[in-house]
Amino acid sequence: MTNETIVSFNNVRLGYGRTVVLDDLNLVVKRGDFLGIIGPNGIGKTTLLKAILGLVRPLSGEIVTDYRVRFGYVMQRQSLDDIFPFTAWEVALMGRYGHLGPLKRIRSADRDRVEQSLREAGVLDLRRKLFRDLSGGQKQRVLIARALASDPDVLVLDEPTSDLDVKGGEQVMDLIDAIHRSKSLGVVLVSHLLDVVLNHVRQIMFLNHEENRIFPIEKVAEPGFLSHVYDFPLEVVEVCGKRFVMRMETNGQ
Repeated sequence: MTNETIVSFNNVRLGYGRTVVLDDLNLVVKRGDFLGIIGPNGIGKTTLLKAILGLVRPLSGEIVTDYRVRFGYVMQRQSLDDIFPFTAWEVALMGRYGHLGPLKRIRSADRDRVEQSLREAGVLDLRRKLFRDLSGGQKQRVLIARALASDPDVLVLDEPTSDLDVKGGEQVMDLIDAIHRSKSLGVVLVSHLLDVVLNHVRQIMFLNHEENRIFPIEKVAEPGFLSHVYDFPLEVVEVCGKRFVMRMETNGQ
């Protein structure tokens, strides 16, 4: 890991047409970072991810991206149409499309990389099964395999634990954490569930309508910090080595 900057936002305003979604964004993502972006539904988290990926241009300000960096995007699995009868292997193969030559022929190296990515995501045994028939957690792992098949420098994940139960969500986050550590990949993920990311990311960016800032995870765990950010009596408590967010009783309640 190095301190090399791969993406930087300088006073960026994001939106669509005349509608401003996020304003005054200043963000630096370095190679090997593990950043969680937290905010309520509808605040603009997905828009921010698309801007990081270069899919949304700023209304104002500047986004500077290292042209050498390759992103692996893990979309919300609900966005992939389940009507089409793709197998898990075929979904993972989509991650190789950017590597195919002019004739778009699939080479043995591409097949090998797809199988390796499915193995890394723990779903190689599901490669012949239809994606639409998989459980939510299995689908999420296949989408992570698709991103890994692109040989990324950074994984970008949009609500990777959405609609998963507690066990499934923890297993997916453990997988992302293991990939980050073993492959030294950068990770940027968005979620509206602070509890989900609190035990994995190294930094958290809070999106709200007043201020958007990045804090180290140690700062987030300090007494009184979350109460100030959310204007609500919240504290981070640690139980058996895991951090949890709890509502704290106040006088008069």
